[in-house]
Amino acid sequence: MLSRIAESLFWIGRYVERSDGTARILDVHLQLLLEDPWIEEDIACRSLLSVMGTEVEPDREVTRADVLAILAVDRHQPASIAYSLSAARENARRAREVVSTELWEVLNTTSARMPRRVASDKVSDFFSWVRERAALAVGIIESSSSRDEAWLFFTLGRSMERADMTARLLATRSLTEASGPSWTTILRSVGAYEAYLRTYRGVPSARNAAEFLLLDRLFPRSILFAVTRAEQCLRDIEPRTDRVGVSDQALRLLGQIRSGLEYRPIVDIIEDLPHHMDSVQDATSAASEAIRQRYFPTNVAPSWVGENS
Repeated sequence: MLSRIAESLFWIGRYVERSDGTARILDVHLQLLLEDPWIEEDIACRSLLSVMGTEVEPDREVTRADVLAILAVDRHQPASIAYSLSAARENARRAREVVSTELWEVLNTTSARMPRRVASDKVSDFFSWVRERAALAVGIIESSSSRDEAWLFFTLGRSMERADMTARLLATRSLTEASGPSWTTILRSVGAYEAYLRTYRGVPSARNAAEFLLLDRLFPRSILFAVTRAEQCLRDIEPRTDRVGVSDQALRLLGQIRSGLEYRPIVDIIEDLPHHMDSVQDATSAASEAIRQRYFPTNVAPSWVGENS
């Protein structure tokens, strides 16, 4: 497969997953701002923007409307839903020869219908629409794509982005038993609340909720599940028969994340959760860069060098 096509498929997966994850996080947190009168809006909004990797000027007050404008409809903000959907469509255009007509139509239509403003009474409907369109795109690929390299690169991108998004969300929480309602919010934001209740059959606690989102091997939005899926995709893309160690840098980095989570006691992780989640984000970023260098090398433009006389 051409590296150009592989790269486009990888980023389609990442951007579709990013739009879905951003919509989930914003939907829950912005609704919480409306329902809880005791929340300091400026601090909560800055915290949410920080989770998504966006900073604003310290001397201005940040409101719910500002968060919606920056993270939902700003087409020039890399962390926004509008940017992600537009980028997914552009990458599909670059890989048009391997992207199915159904997927192209979904991504093209979604990008074209992306609103430039969202009315305050239509915010929840907008986020539901984004989640539905992302689910439709993923469903088309999962139901009608051969499990070849194209599917593997798409799934690899989705898995990397999912691990990163869950780590970003968990990094903001200081784990105390008094933070039960906040854990309910976090579980809802990643679509894990019902699955958690079926597993633990109780009110979310700090330990159980963190354990579920970090280490559950069956829930597809846990960090461990996403990292394991990414590892398997890399092994299937390029099977290796190394007798000693692992030579693939991306595979090594993902393996370090997985082993660090799997074999470290959950109590130790909880005690310093922000640090561990920062490590996960750094490792996924480094693994993404290693994947880019290995499979999507950027060729330097040739330049003319005159002869030395």
